[in-house]
Amino acid sequence: MTQHPKEIRVAIVEDQRRTREGLASEIGSAAGFRIVGAYASMEEALPGLEREVPDVLLTDIGLPGISGIEGVRRWRAVHPDALVLMLSVYGDDEHVFEAICAGASGYLLKDTRPDELLAALRELVAGGAPMSPEIARNVLATFRDTPPPAREPHGLSGRELDVLRALSDGHSYKTAAGALALSIDTVRFHVRNIYSKLHVHSKSEAVLAALRRGIVR
Repeated sequence: MTQHPKEIRVAIVEDQRRTREGLASEIGSAAGFRIVGAYASMEEALPGLEREVPDVLLTDIGLPGISGIEGVRRWRAVHPDALVLMLSVYGDDEHVFEAICAGASGYLLKDTRPDELLAALRELVAGGAPMSPEIARNVLATFRDTPPPAREPHGLSGRELDVLRALSDGHSYKTAAGALALSIDTVRFHVRNIYSKLHVHSKSEAVLAALRRGIVR
């Protein structure tokens, strides 16, 4: 007897109605896929996702209210193994790196063709990390253009290193505080010191600087 592959359950978060309905129609009508939710905001999505947990969360970044990146961070805090595919008009390094730090498993631009989107969803469930070619080139260039250095003196304390490693693993301040048994105010204090010592101004810049300088892996 032929065994049919398990269908891929997809939830969508997209604030533009026509885009959301178009994605739901394209994916839901494809063989092997089922739409389990289509939401206009993360505020609506986060409780709705719990009713039927999807195999893949497909989300935009530029959402009203809670951003796609913050939504992914919150979703992954509850479901650490969740698969998330970002679908965005933003292709700059800052958005891409923020999304990856938050826990995104793949990143596509919104001009991705429907057949490529379906292929990316299958690749993600199969263990891959799909990215639009432009995004992949930028990610590779970021590391190719910066040769791996010997570990540099950085002046970070042991606790600051712990916080930095937690951030690089995708933790928010709140979940980092829980993992390290610290108060959230203490985490914020350490983060301010990390920014000052690494001469950066955001979480993504701190993690990228730490990777480039060999402070974290």
